[in-house]
Amino acid sequence: MTWHAMDDHHPSARLRRLPSRMLSMVAMQADRLVSEGLARVDARKWHYATLVALNEAGPASQAELSKRTGIYRSDLVAVINELAERGFVERAPDPYDRRRNVVTVTEAGRRHLRLLDKLITELQDDVLEPLTQPEREQLTDLLARILEHHSR
Repeated sequence: MTWHAMDDHHPSARLRRLPSRMLSMVAMQADRLVSEGLARVDARKWHYATLVALNEAGPASQAELSKRTGIYRSDLVAVINELAERGFVERAPDPYDRRRNVVTVTEAGRRHLRLLDKLITELQDDVLEPLTQPEREQLTDLLARILEHHSR
């Protein structure tokens, strides 16, 4: 068997029976598709996650926002800086603890989030194209169960 017959684009039947490998391969493809799609509008997946978290749960300290999004604090600082430079979030001293900042989504950030929501929906359709709507819902539920189990 040649090396090319075993490459990541055409895994052997034995490798295709390994759910962890298939999850990894699909995750890489999905991440690439989503990242490329967001890049077309000069956005990144962490921009989207940050705006969603602020829009859904309200203003937050950087530490709290890190917990909500799963973005490491050190990486989150750069994301907040990028979003603030574009006017999508504001950072202000916390009135209860002046040592930390509170991040708030702006109206421009909410408008940008609506654009990103539409784009993310289209990108999800691209990623999950071969699946029916019930299959997409089932896959999402199954992945959520696996993630919840391993997040304990």
